[in-house]
Amino acid sequence: MLSKAGKLFVRYFLLSENFVLYLSVLYFVVLSLFIPHMASGRNLTNVSSNMWPLFALVVGQMFVLIVGGLDLSQTSIMAFVSVIGAMLMTSELDPALFENNILWGTLLAETGGPLGGSVLATPVGIIVMLIVGALVGLVNGVSVAKLKMPPFMVTLISMMFFGGLAIFATRSENIMHLPASFVAVGRGQVGLIPYSFFIALILATGTHYILRHTVLGQWFYSVGKNVRTSMVSGVPTQKVIIIAYIFSGFCAGVASILYSARLEAGRPTLGQDLLLDVIGAAVIGGISLYGGKGKVHWALFGVLFFALLANSLNMMNLSFFTVQIVKGIIILMAAAIDVTRNRLIIRGIV
Repeated sequence: MLSKAGKLFVRYFLLSENFVLYLSVLYFVVLSLFIPHMASGRNLTNVSSNMWPLFALVVGQMFVLIVGGLDLSQTSIMAFVSVIGAMLMTSELDPALFENNILWGTLLAETGGPLGGSVLATPVGIIVMLIVGALVGLVNGVSVAKLKMPPFMVTLISMMFFGGLAIFATRSENIMHLPASFVAVGRGQVGLIPYSFFIALILATGTHYILRHTVLGQWFYSVGKNVRTSMVSGVPTQKVIIIAYIFSGFCAGVASILYSARLEAGRPTLGQDLLLDVIGAAVIGGISLYGGKGKVHWALFGVLFFALLANSLNMMNLSFFTVQIVKGIIILMAAAIDVTRNRLIIRGIV
């Protein structure tokens, strides 16, 4: 049995909703002692810019995890959406790179895409990117809810298909010459605050409201905790699961817009190495892999910790493989903590 002091530590630290925030602050303070540039204004701005697109992905993943699912296709949706949007908005294409494209001469030409140079390029392009992301999520959701296919297999197939389709459609070439107004979405700032922060704030506010103040939000948690009980209670479980996957695809579209705008290009390999970061940030934040548990500020705390971790590892000039190994260990530890938390709660030790 735990001592009184041990119980207090577990209750107010390990089981606290702010556990990852405390851990992030501690990690940042300790690392700042060894890496002076860690606390510089320029580096903090860079960390902030990296956080918000990842936050959008984690919020989408959170909905799927809450209903007891998993979405491995988010990063491929990002790449596919990035390519679609860039094809529509680009104002110039190099024939030497794109003349063998199957869309050359119909939708694509030297003068760019259908909306190239138009004042409607940015708003229409963004709307199309969001719709495409949501539609892919719809396909995933219907396959899981209606066809009763395992989420892992469905989203793995989607990841392979849409990732490959993005590369096939562009012959693995980046699409440049995007509108300045679109680029500003990812690179613009108000003082030291990037535009992406305000987009993430809107997304977080809407998500928080849905989860805390709507019947749909309660249904998400109910389905994740026990889908059979929810079904008997009259919850439209299939619709709830489908909506969760649609929102995951929509959030992947949001992230694609932010990343593409920041990189000033439509990239068929966009987010290729981000899946580990998305799952890792979600798990570290405390969003349970068992379903039925997740909050917006947990996602934010997980993204903050993961952004600081990735930033510090890069500043140490470690190799790519070493960085991946460290991230994998951190995610494993986070999963172990999640299991420990659940066991302590079930046993009523604290």
